[in-house]
Amino acid sequence: MALQTTFGNKYYLVVVADESRATTYLRDKLRSPLRQQSQFDNESARMKTGDLISDRGGRSFDSHGQGRHTMTGEKSDPKKHLAEVFARQIADHIATEMHRGSCKGYALVAAPKFLGMLRAQLASRVSADPYATVDKNVVGQSAEVIAGLLDEL
Repeated sequence: MALQTTFGNKYYLVVVADESRATTYLRDKLRSPLRQQSQFDNESARMKTGDLISDRGGRSFDSHGQGRHTMTGEKSDPKKHLAEVFARQIADHIATEMHRGSCKGYALVAAPKFLGMLRAQLASRVSADPYATVDKNVVGQSAEVIAGLLDEL
């Protein structure tokens, strides 16, 4: 998934993500141009919730009393679960890059809701905090726009 760097042994990793896709970039210095490294897609995030679940929740009897109720509320949100799985995949990629020793640090640029999921997944995988964090949904924007957001910090 990762491409070889063309600008030396050490680099900074920049991850730009939302629930449906992520792009990673490399920088040789904190304020140098971004070069695309890899892209991740989460096709299921674009699907409707109804298409993700095959059936409705069943019915259940209460353990005490005479009540009967649907189990619909007890199902977890499938879109949220898939976003968490995608965040875990991205966190694993960041952890791999950091543990190789050639990555000086990483930055996160993500949609606010997804940024929280990424942070939760990274907490158990990477000991270092990101050197920069931007909570904006700019997936699909040019590398220059993303670099500009990071350089403003």
